[in-house]
Amino acid sequence: MPEKDERLLAAGIYLISFFTAFIGPLIIWLIKKDESSFVDYHGREYLNFFISYTVYSIVSGILVILLIGVFLLWVIGIMAVVFTIVAAIRTYEGKEYRFPFIFRLL
Repeated sequence: MPEKDERLLAAGIYLISFFTAFIGPLIIWLIKKDESSFVDYHGREYLNFFISYTVYSIVSGILVILLIGVFLLWVIGIMAVVFTIVAAIRTYEGKEYRFPFIFRLL
């Protein structure tokens, strides 16, 4: 079980993303990735999530022309918020959370 400080930093990666998109999580991850494998795992997981959902949003934005993109943008936005909250809770509990529907690049 990771220490409380590691769990707080890893959960902070997800929570700060609501305010700073990817800059805050990236800074936390870059500073603490060598000190904690738990923070490293969640930092990589969040950045993969961010990259994946950015690609999904761009594709949905293009599909707005066909009107299905409007629906997809709503679904992607709701999924992103829900998955981020679930990830923060699971991370604080000391568990490794894997986001569904993402491609892992990092």
